[in-house]
Amino acid sequence: MKGHWIKYTAEELTWLSANRTMPISDYARAFNEAFARDVAPANLHALRKRQGWKTGRTGRFSKGHEPANKGVPCQPGVGAHHPNAVATRFKKGHGRSGVAVDLYKPIGTERISKDGYPERKINDDLPLQGRWRAIHLINWEAANGPIPKGYCLKSKDGTKINSDPSNWMLIERALLPALNGGRHKRRLAFNEAHPDVRPTLVALATVEHKARQARRQPKKVVEA
Repeated sequence: MKGHWIKYTAEELTWLSANRTMPISDYARAFNEAFARDVAPANLHALRKRQGWKTGRTGRFSKGHEPANKGVPCQPGVGAHHPNAVATRFKKGHGRSGVAVDLYKPIGTERISKDGYPERKINDDLPLQGRWRAIHLINWEAANGPIPKGYCLKSKDGTKINSDPSNWMLIERALLPALNGGRHKRRLAFNEAHPDVRPTLVALATVEHKARQARRQPKKVVEA
């Protein structure tokens, strides 16, 4: 009954634990038949959750799982196929239509991102945000190889428009807060400094970052 705890005997709990991997509908039916009870599947499902009993099911298809309808042609009115299935599905060779035709940009198109970086369209794949890439990243990697994990590029002249590889330096991403002037802007920001001073700012930020990393390292205990 709703609002009241359902009591189970020790024998019933033993049975429920031993058979917890059964599908919930079969689980409830078998339990009610075995003990002449009338417990709803939802109540037994809640019991399994309270007890922390695992069923071994994650709700996901396992790797290598084949769908039940694999290789079955879509025929209207046959099995679970709706009569309108063929009329509404994509047809082979079917291209863009409607507004998509007007909005489409071919691969190689260039634009300025909302952050002010020149970008180039590199593919038509999904997700949509993966179709465009900053041109300075493309150019730099073409000349120097992939950007290592934990690193990024910083513009030497402080602008975003100059995409020449020589204008971009590889730095650790952890240095960006210091080069932006610090949390409270108490230091000279990289983009506001004279070009001759900028290499010094990078060197100072690198030294400070290495010092912080060293302080975080556990101290070694020297045995006497």
